[in-house]
Amino acid sequence: MASSSPRKPLNPWWVVIGSGIATSVAPGPMVLATLGVFLLPITKETGFSRATVTGAYSVAAIGTAIGLLIVGRLLDRYAVRYISVPSMVGVALSMAGMVVAPPVVAVYMIPWFFVGVFASGVMIPFTKAIVSWFDNRRGLAIGVQSGMLGLGNSLTPLLAAALIVGLGWRGAYGVLALITLVVGLGAITALVRVRAEKDVRGRLIKETQENGREISLGVPGLTSMEALRSRHFWLICFGLGLVGIVITGVQVNLVPLMSDRGLPVNEAVFLLTIMGIASTVGRVIGGFILDRVHATITGTIVILAPIAGLFFLHPPFGSVAVAVALIGLALGIELDLLPLLVTRYLGMRAFGEIIGVLQAVFVIGTAFGPLLLGVGYDTFGSYDPVIPVLIGVLVVSALLIAVLGKYRYPAVKGFDKVAQQDELAAAELLSEIAENEGPGRQAEPGRTRQRGPSSSWCRRLSRVLTVPCGAQLLRLNHSDRRD
Repeated sequence: MASSSPRKPLNPWWVVIGSGIATSVAPGPMVLATLGVFLLPITKETGFSRATVTGAYSVAAIGTAIGLLIVGRLLDRYAVRYISVPSMVGVALSMAGMVVAPPVVAVYMIPWFFVGVFASGVMIPFTKAIVSWFDNRRGLAIGVQSGMLGLGNSLTPLLAAALIVGLGWRGAYGVLALITLVVGLGAITALVRVRAEKDVRGRLIKETQENGREISLGVPGLTSMEALRSRHFWLICFGLGLVGIVITGVQVNLVPLMSDRGLPVNEAVFLLTIMGIASTVGRVIGGFILDRVHATITGTIVILAPIAGLFFLHPPFGSVAVAVALIGLALGIELDLLPLLVTRYLGMRAFGEIIGVLQAVFVIGTAFGPLLLGVGYDTFGSYDPVIPVLIGVLVVSALLIAVLGKYRYPAVKGFDKVAQQDELAAAELLSEIAENEGPGRQAEPGRTRQRGPSSSWCRRLSRVLTVPCGAQLLRLNHSDRRD
């Protein structure tokens, strides 16, 4: 147990901005999104084949999958900054390793592997920080942060191209590594903080004291083993995982697909820009919608939307652009869905471990999308026979999300306001919900945990909300919480 003094109220949107800035200079934008720009300069200097250079992406993906399993477990045990700061340093050092790597394939792949491993430490920790502050506007907060990630993915290739012209590909990686280190660490240390997170030498504690009063920091949710036995875990895993396979497969093969259908190469390449912009817009708009419309409805519609896009992937360019925009929107909102569904159906108790496993599965699964279309093309001499298979996969995915049912952990009315003004009052609220579940017991959809707030709760929260006990702003009654 540790003692604590009240912290100065924090505007949680600064946490979103800080997380967004840090992720915009993370490995996704800085390394993976720029790989196509570095492809020709690297092959020209080293003599590597294009397959070898692009194969580094797969090596990084393997490293990310391994790292996610490790970081997920650590995230439930250690403070976020003890994970994210070393990880950001590790990413920068791994990128610097690319600068000095000799033209030997096995050695060239080493920094890529570690970029993937350390990337996991700057992915889910920021998500945990955001969802700790937001409950009523959780979808929008996640959407803004992932939208900034999408913006980084769009701008860093332009920066990389300019650096390569002036400094060569090795010098360009050196500058990008420096940007990652300085900007990333600055954003984390200045802005990123988990609500009411208390630790002793980095290890999280479950109770704290304020003004002589013991406060539990427990949060409602399932343990990792309970989650694995839950149908919701597997519905989310396969439902969103299948969407990722389809979207990634189409994204990677979009240019050759449209070239085969008669679209000029320059127009086909521009479609990737349209998809990227649509994805970024979809992340922000999707988050806004998810706070107002149940995820089973929003998710089902969004997952089915690319089907219309797949039907209209035929010239002229205008028709194809609309189709690609629909696919891009689905890609953007899918990224918002994962953390939202995890917190709403599985809770926050083992958030790190659960989302780490799910994202590791998704990272590995996305490798099958491009492979599926590639095998289809090699077998049939065309992508056309594979399109009906992709449509069928999307239909199955939509059905899996549609049957998730009511939220186990719906948003608590007024939580965001409480969290902003008094972090520990919000912690007490979540702790009481967790205690009402009972140790290790899963919350049943629709179960009323407590008919109304107790008088002690009114006294604790009235100093924050300055509202009378009977106000409608904050209720612990499960049926009063927004689905």
